[in-house]
Amino acid sequence: MRKANFLRTAGGTMARARQMRRQARTIRRYGYQPMIVMNGDGQLPDVIATLIGRGLWRYRSELAPIYLATTLASAGTVLHFTHPQWWPYLLVAGTFAAWLLALFGEHAGLALRAERLYAAVVAMSAGSWLAAVTALGITFWPLAPLLLGGGLMLALPWWVHRRRCAKVRVNRQLDAWPDIAQAIGLAGSHVQSAVVDVWGWRARFALARGQTIQDVIGKIPAIESALGTFRGAVRVHPTRDDKANRFELRVLDTDPHADAIPWPGPSVSSITEPIDLGPFEDATSARVLLLRRHGLLGGVAGSGKSGGINVLIGNLTACPDVVIWAIDLKLGMELQPWVSCIDRLATTPEQARALLRDAVAVLEARAAWLASRGVRVWEPTSALPALVIVIDEYAELADDAPDSARDTDSIARRGRAVAVTLIAATQRPTQKAMGKGAVRSQMDVRVSFRVRERRDVDLILGQGMLDVGWHAQRLNAPGKFLLSAPEHDIPRRARAYLLIDEAVASTVHKHVDIRPTLDEISQTAIEEAQAGIRLHTADEQEQSLAAEGDEACESPEAILWALLSGAPEEGIPVSHLIKATNMSRPWVYQRLRDLSDGGRVTQVSRGRWRSTADDSQ
Repeated sequence: MRKANFLRTAGGTMARARQMRRQARTIRRYGYQPMIVMNGDGQLPDVIATLIGRGLWRYRSELAPIYLATTLASAGTVLHFTHPQWWPYLLVAGTFAAWLLALFGEHAGLALRAERLYAAVVAMSAGSWLAAVTALGITFWPLAPLLLGGGLMLALPWWVHRRRCAKVRVNRQLDAWPDIAQAIGLAGSHVQSAVVDVWGWRARFALARGQTIQDVIGKIPAIESALGTFRGAVRVHPTRDDKANRFELRVLDTDPHADAIPWPGPSVSSITEPIDLGPFEDATSARVLLLRRHGLLGGVAGSGKSGGINVLIGNLTACPDVVIWAIDLKLGMELQPWVSCIDRLATTPEQARALLRDAVAVLEARAAWLASRGVRVWEPTSALPALVIVIDEYAELADDAPDSARDTDSIARRGRAVAVTLIAATQRPTQKAMGKGAVRSQMDVRVSFRVRERRDVDLILGQGMLDVGWHAQRLNAPGKFLLSAPEHDIPRRARAYLLIDEAVASTVHKHVDIRPTLDEISQTAIEEAQAGIRLHTADEQEQSLAAEGDEACESPEAILWALLSGAPEEGIPVSHLIKATNMSRPWVYQRLRDLSDGGRVTQVSRGRWRSTADDSQ
């Protein structure tokens, strides 16, 4: 019976203890710190004791040097009377602690070398003083003055340390979070952890039942007002575990992207490596892989798209396993500085059509070559390079060369496996601007610079991205962007590096000698495709001449001149000219046979023709 009563009493005591702990957690969640005051029958009122206790706790960071000095004095006095022979062990322990802090302090949050050195000095000083007091007593001269003077000197760096002051300020802001949450409609949410970094701080929060991160995103202006930050300083992201009732709050004290960031140089040496476009706000790099991925860059005029393209090309020029083709229908105004490192640059609609036709021929030839060997993907090397096609102002291509949409669609759908990549930049990638094809839907990498309208966010980044926090309309400086890619699924602001003209010229001069040429498979496919087009053109010209009557056909030189007048800039194969002019016309046949076998005949001024094979005219 007694045992049963004892168990019942113990169980009730444990239940009450658990209930008290739950109540204490609830009280802390709403911004109060529970405190027990045991003052007996003293004259000090409970309210004053509580206020003193709260003050000592609130200013614990500022008072930490005093707490440490008091603890050392008390511990040294007790050890002197109880275990004075322990002083060698205390000295060794202090030395060992100082050594650990100096070498491995970064694992304890001491990121800077100066911080680790300061912690080691404090540990060594505290251990040495404690060992001396244990052996000699605190009344031994000059241990007490040494504690006061040395403690004051070592406390000064602690009191003025920037990160400590920032952490204290952040903790006090977060202490007020229950009141803030109540005011902005997020009552019940509470802080789980907080970290101070270079440009501000970030904290992890747990939400109350029924609240989601979408509710928090809608409260961002209210949070900025409650925390007293500047506009645009607050970011809200999902946590790494992607729980629905968690979110991460990032607050910036200063804008790390307020000034342009000079390009540090190429970040890759192969297309198989992710390219660094610029730093995020937490100083990490916005790296993205382009191999077997197509990319879309969007934003209003002056938002920094051209700067982003320059960063891409600057990195690609450092890769000896990629050939760069480009289309710039602004007469090469943007990409002309890179022309020495670009294998092929199209500046007119006709050149753009030819370039895209040849790109389709390349991917088809590569696909056939892979299939014949039972291989699924094209692995880029310097001998078998990848092909990246950069198109600046894609909307101009859709307007000036609408018939090229079929080729761009084919590249977007079939280019991944054969390492033919399409990078398109445009102000507003509407269905009309993208050529009413499948190009936009095939873009795995999306880079959104500043847009003017909210709906443009979904056009660039994908449907529904605006609603989940991708607010590209709030980007407030050229070069700032949001990056959406398989490895970047959280809206984080970044800023593209700035390439000045001198940096472009220096990069071109450095990399021009390592630029590769297309592999033989691709070159042959291009030549065969161009030859087929020329033969078709020659046949059409022959039919046109035949329709003009027998008089024109009786003049072999007139036939040859007509063919050359309609030839493309790069020329016509001799074999196709022979076939087109008919071998039964001996004068024409003889003149063509005089040229080198397999050469190219090109129209020049004043009726002369030239063979590129032997350079004769």
